[in-house]
Amino acid sequence: MEVTQWADRGQQIQPHAADVLPQGATAGSAGCIGVARLGSVQVDGGFSIWVQVRGTAWVEAREGRFQLRRGEWIAFEKDSRPQLQTDRHGLCLGLQLGTQALRALASFADLGLYAGRGRMSLHDLRLAMRLWREAGLRAATAEPGPDAAVLRPLLMHLANVQSALDEHITRCPGRSRSRKRQVFGRLQRARLYLEGNSDRVVRISELAELTSFSNWYFSKTFQGLFEESPQAAAARLRVERAAHLLDTTTMMVGEVAAACGFDNCCSFARAFRARFGVSATRYRKASATQAVTPISAKALEAPGKAPLRTGT
Repeated sequence: MEVTQWADRGQQIQPHAADVLPQGATAGSAGCIGVARLGSVQVDGGFSIWVQVRGTAWVEAREGRFQLRRGEWIAFEKDSRPQLQTDRHGLCLGLQLGTQALRALASFADLGLYAGRGRMSLHDLRLAMRLWREAGLRAATAEPGPDAAVLRPLLMHLANVQSALDEHITRCPGRSRSRKRQVFGRLQRARLYLEGNSDRVVRISELAELTSFSNWYFSKTFQGLFEESPQAAAARLRVERAAHLLDTTTMMVGEVAAACGFDNCCSFARAFRARFGVSATRYRKASATQAVTPISAKALEAPGKAPLRTGT
């Protein structure tokens, strides 16, 4: 396994996953990646998971565009090819996994990692940092052999961070647990795609193609698993993005509507009021006077419309 790779102070790196390395390469199944202070990385294969330690990072992948803040994590499938860059104060720790490492994780304790996005507690963040650092040090001195064992504590921790997702797996169609996991992983990716494209209208055909399901099967399975249709989830995420822009920018309401894929201000106004119970203008005024903040915005949600989470 290779020593940890760093992209620091504006440096750009493009590590390759084991699946595209020459046969017999011992870097094989996994690698640690660090990105800091305007550094950037383009992952060219393999499942990858990223944890934001400080500052902010911007990520662009097949699933869309995302912003990571301290304590947040995001995970991508092997063909997502995420490109990540931190701000001048940012630090993001990543793990790139090939097929061997993912299989080894399943054999450790019947656990898996899935595409998605979520937040860690401060305790979990500190533990992830320590395990990531130890994995890099152990990998630098390890003898040639299966590197998944070197990463086992870190992999177990990241899988446990995602453990809240496990309850959904049993609700997926499929006769075996491996099939249920496969279906769940595809649907998790679709949820991530919806979040990463909350600036526009997403077609069902896009999501079906991404998951390799038919339009009918995808819609039915998504609805059954998340108790929300893909169309409803997409509309909700667009309105939630609008609320975030109202909270964090000085954009005019019409500009916010356009940035969230609404054709006109009237349709945006109806959707926003249906979601939050107030107009966009009133929402912004309340936020400005600290009566409403991004964290406490749930107080404005209509009953029975709980947010759809993509992570823990």
